[in-house]
Amino acid sequence: MKTIRILLPQILFLAFFACHTPHKESIMTINGPITPEEMGHTLHHEHVLVDFIGADSVEPPRYNRQTAMEVILPYMKQIKDKGVQTFVECTPRYLGRDVLLLRQLADSTGLHFITNTGYYGAMENKFIPAEVKIMTAEEMARLWIDEAENGIEGTNIYPGFIKIAVERKPLSEFHRTLARAAALTHKATGLTIMSHTGPSTGAFQQLEILKEEGVAPDAFIWTHAHNEKDSMKHVRAALMGTWVAFDAFRGGEQQTAEFVHFILNMKQHNCLHRLLLSHDAGWFDPAQPDGHNYAPHTALFDQLFPALKEAGITPDELNLILVKNPAEALTIRKRLLKN
Repeated sequence: MKTIRILLPQILFLAFFACHTPHKESIMTINGPITPEEMGHTLHHEHVLVDFIGADSVEPPRYNRQTAMEVILPYMKQIKDKGVQTFVECTPRYLGRDVLLLRQLADSTGLHFITNTGYYGAMENKFIPAEVKIMTAEEMARLWIDEAENGIEGTNIYPGFIKIAVERKPLSEFHRTLARAAALTHKATGLTIMSHTGPSTGAFQQLEILKEEGVAPDAFIWTHAHNEKDSMKHVRAALMGTWVAFDAFRGGEQQTAEFVHFILNMKQHNCLHRLLLSHDAGWFDPAQPDGHNYAPHTALFDQLFPALKEAGITPDELNLILVKNPAEALTIRKRLLKN
């Protein structure tokens, strides 16, 4: 009996640790790991809250979570009615990441929410603290790895992917550091890298940095690839193994036609298995707490998917894009180049 009493705290700790830290071949959500099969229909790039005040003023949160909940919750119920089961929240630290708010939303809706580790370098590094700007890639990676292994900001909530952002031009030295830190973090944790990028120049430069670190292209999501208008660049990246994301769909005739064109081109070149779609919508802004700026997460279902079906995209292909691809992309797995 004495032996059992001594071992019980250790057993409970190990059980807790096993249930909440990243597992190979799993998806890490706000409430712990799930299997890829449990993800279901997934919006892989969305936001519920973004605070644009800047890295020097964003922490602690300058809003009331209950007020934010009242604005955001009806939009979450909308997507649940559309059949969505997993919501990937892409707001990084120093831009308004609030994992406790996400846990409240998950518990209130039954949706799976996934958060991230990483830093957002776009918009001239406004959301990067001064002390981070002088870090090496190794120093930065250690911070992200710590969140993946020990939880975010003292919580038992763990990131499900790495989120970085670079400018829409050739990479600066600091943005090269961000990409290298992401590669180092992936090698240590198996978390997928999602990079706000846009045109292809920065995307292929980041892929080269990953290659230098021995990380395979399928560890990388090229975010906002629709901003690259040469559709054969999408194909080139996909054939390398990269995840190509058209993920700022807000609707309208012109954008619908453009997305249909890009997606049909991916189909023509047998690349639908590397494609991701989302809205990059939401954006509760603490500076506008009445929420009138909030963009719904429904345009894919209401506008793009009917247009894609009319253009010849089959239900099985839509299922591939919205269910199978996000599950494969976000599964925790070290994706390394073979020697």
